[in-house]
Amino acid sequence: MKPKRYDAIDALRGVAILWMTAYHFCFDLNHFRFIHQDFYEDPVWTWQRTCILSLFLFCAGLGQAVAVVQGQTWPRFWKRWAQVAGCALLVTIGSYWMYPRSFIWFGVLHGIAVMLVIVRLTAGWGPWLWLVGAVAIASKLIALEAFDHPALNWVGWVTHKPLTEDYVPLFPWLGVMWWGMAAGQWLLRERPQWVQRPAPAALSWLGRWSLSWYMVHQPVLIGLLMLVRKAV
Repeated sequence: MKPKRYDAIDALRGVAILWMTAYHFCFDLNHFRFIHQDFYEDPVWTWQRTCILSLFLFCAGLGQAVAVVQGQTWPRFWKRWAQVAGCALLVTIGSYWMYPRSFIWFGVLHGIAVMLVIVRLTAGWGPWLWLVGAVAIASKLIALEAFDHPALNWVGWVTHKPLTEDYVPLFPWLGVMWWGMAAGQWLLRERPQWVQRPAPAALSWLGRWSLSWYMVHQPVLIGLLMLVRKAV
């Protein structure tokens, strides 16, 4: 039986996709020097990144809640997980070509791949997910030199950000996905009508194909800007 889709959840993910695409387009414009912005320090851009990433991870948690409630089997879970992990590897390869000194070795897809397994295994914690999520988010205040070692950077409790174009460590971001799982379980149990409401078809479509869009949009944007740059 084909799993039921909830347009409202897909549309929320679609909003994240559109926002991310706009952000990356501006980032690419800056890379090719069409504009001049500081994406690494300017709060206008750093806060947008935080919000976009939070929305993506929250939606991933919502999606896992739906999967668990609908009885998704572990083989089906691992099939989807392999797609995410494979795309993460492609991101690493592609970013190494673009940014050999600061390539992405543990970005959003890498982080999601690890978090998905943890969130799935802890789905039975129920309301406790709100608490452990809050603790995980608060743990961003932890900074220990031991985690500055490259082998431990992925945990997140570093004293300084590693040199990389995208860094999404386990902590504090796992907390956001835990909250998404907790929110999804509550919605499906107490307010199922909220996620069953119709949503804009275009946003729902984007949400359903979020991984494909994520993998394709940057090569397309960069390719177009390279052509424009060459033409001018």
